[in-house]
Amino acid sequence: MATKQGTMEEMVNVANIKDAYLDKRVFITGHTGFKGSWLTAYLHWLGAEIKGYSLAPEYDNGLFGLMGKKLPTETVIGDVRDIDKLTREIIDFEPDYIFHLAAQPLVRRSYDLPSETFDVNVAGTAKVLEAASKLPGPCTIVVITTDKVYENKEQDILYKETDTLGGYDPYSASKACTEIVVGSLRRSFFNLDKINQHHKAIASARAGNVIGGGDWSQDRIVPDIVRALQQNETVGVRNPLAIRPWQHVLEPLNGYITLGSLLNKYPEKYSSAYNFGPLPQDHLTVKELVQLAIKVWGNGNWEDTSSPTAVHEANLLKLDIAKAKSELGWQPKLTASEAIRWTMEWYKKPVEEQLDFSFSQIKAFQSL
Repeated sequence: MATKQGTMEEMVNVANIKDAYLDKRVFITGHTGFKGSWLTAYLHWLGAEIKGYSLAPEYDNGLFGLMGKKLPTETVIGDVRDIDKLTREIIDFEPDYIFHLAAQPLVRRSYDLPSETFDVNVAGTAKVLEAASKLPGPCTIVVITTDKVYENKEQDILYKETDTLGGYDPYSASKACTEIVVGSLRRSFFNLDKINQHHKAIASARAGNVIGGGDWSQDRIVPDIVRALQQNETVGVRNPLAIRPWQHVLEPLNGYITLGSLLNKYPEKYSSAYNFGPLPQDHLTVKELVQLAIKVWGNGNWEDTSSPTAVHEANLLKLDIAKAKSELGWQPKLTASEAIRWTMEWYKKPVEEQLDFSFSQIKAFQSL
C-alpha cells in the first residue's frame, strides 16, 4: 500500500482499473444481495479473486442466483454479527480489499425491525472492521452506507459529505451511526499516523437510490413495477412526488471500485466519505421514474396508492457529488432515462440470457 498522493492525471485515468484488481483477493460482505451480486460480477470481470460472506439470498431469481456455480466465487453463508466466524473467514482469506455491503437495507422494514436494523448495520460494521484489524497484512476497506445518512431538512439542497449526519427512520439513523463507527475505528485502530504499522485504510461510500436488473426485493420501486407489469396489473405507487437521486447500479459500483483502487495507493488522501449520485438534472420524482419504466416496457398503467397512515419516508433528497468528481475523477455515465432503460431492458430478457446480458452491460458501461 503506497502512501504518497497521486496526481490528477493518475486519478482520472481509470482505464488501468483492471491493474488494481487483477488477481487481487477481494472479500465482499452482502454479496448475495442486489448490489453485492453486481459488485461480485463486476470484480470478477476485472479479474479479481472473490470470497463472499453473506446471509442466504432472499430470492432465487436475482443475479446471485443466475451466477450460481458459473463463477469461481467462494461463498460463505454467515451473519456479520457472528464475530468469530467472520474473523476466521477474513483471516483465512487474507484479502487485499474488503467491500462491506451487508446490511438491513430497507426503510420500511426498519420500522418493523428497528433493533435488528441497528444491530446489523451498526454492530455488524464494527465487527467487520474489528475482524479486519486482526489481519497481519495490508488491506483496503470500503464501507457502503447510503445517501440517507444526512439530517434531511426536506429542502431543495444538495447534501455534501461534511453535512450533519442524522436520520428520521431507524434505517437512516442506523446508517448515520455506521458512519460514526467508521470514523471512530479509523481513528482508534487504523489511524493514518500509524499506517506504516497497521497498513490498513478505510473509506465510506454514500450512494443514492440504485436501480438495475436482478433486484427482486420487497418494498423497492423497480421490482414492484416489474412484478406488476409482468402480471398485467396496475403499478401501485406510494409517494409519487418524492424526489430521489436515481442511478443505475453500475454507477456507484464504479465509484466504489475507483475509490478502492485510489485508497489502496494513496490512503492519506482518500480515507474519508464520498457521495455517489446522479447529476442534478437527473434527480427525478417517483412518478417520473414509473412513467419512464412503463414507456420502456411498452405498456402498463400506474396509480397513486399513498396512504396518510403510512410510515414516514423522505420526500426530497439530493446529493452533492462534487467531491467524487474532483478527487476521484468519477462522474455519472448514464442519465436517469438511460439508467431506467438499461434496467427495464434487463428484466425484459429471457431468464437464460440475463447473466450474459449483465456482463454485456458491465462491458458496455466500462467503455463509456
